[in-house]
Amino acid sequence: MLFDFKSFTELFPLVLSSLGLTAEIAALSLAGTLVLSTVIAIVRYYKFPLLTQFFDAFVTVFRATPLVVALFMIFFALPCLIPALKAMTPFQATVVSLICNTSAFMAESFRAALESVDKGQIEACYSMGMTRAQAMRRAILPQAFVVAAPSIGNHFIGIIKGTALGFTVGLADVMGTAKMEAALSLRFFEAYLCVTIVYVAIVLIVEFFLRRIERRLQDLY
Repeated sequence: MLFDFKSFTELFPLVLSSLGLTAEIAALSLAGTLVLSTVIAIVRYYKFPLLTQFFDAFVTVFRATPLVVALFMIFFALPCLIPALKAMTPFQATVVSLICNTSAFMAESFRAALESVDKGQIEACYSMGMTRAQAMRRAILPQAFVVAAPSIGNHFIGIIKGTALGFTVGLADVMGTAKMEAALSLRFFEAYLCVTIVYVAIVLIVEFFLRRIERRLQDLY
């Protein structure tokens, strides 16, 4: 039989049982990415000495490095240089690699969004006695986040898809579970079709909520 429908349907409960782990990785990675990319964008926007050069190198390296290479470097290579990292789990390595990789791209989107804010508004903030930090927090960042919202959504979808690489370091997420079941049953087409449907469904749901959030932000600003 070319396609075993029974095996295909039986895979869904097994794969969906790992959905919580995939969602946890994606949520933590997004939170970490938002923080790190915002810091990088602000540092490069104001051109702080030393920090700007450090983050320039960081962005260049991780933009040029495939995610799977970054994951292997963090999980397999770094512990050889830093013994304290030998206690790192596959979960932690996957989250850290996703944060570093995605931040390198999202930081550029944030910096472009920061530079799109009208200079007249910034000067008005300074004329009202605001410090640079107050102007950034009260006027620049809120507008920049609205501009960058579509890009943030795209990067989040990229994070969701990137979680699938966790199985390469032994993580039993959606992809890892499907791969193990496929190896046991030799039903690779059914397993990977199941994973495809699950990821498409997740992305469609995320896109629905992202569009609502974008419209809400546009109404506020």
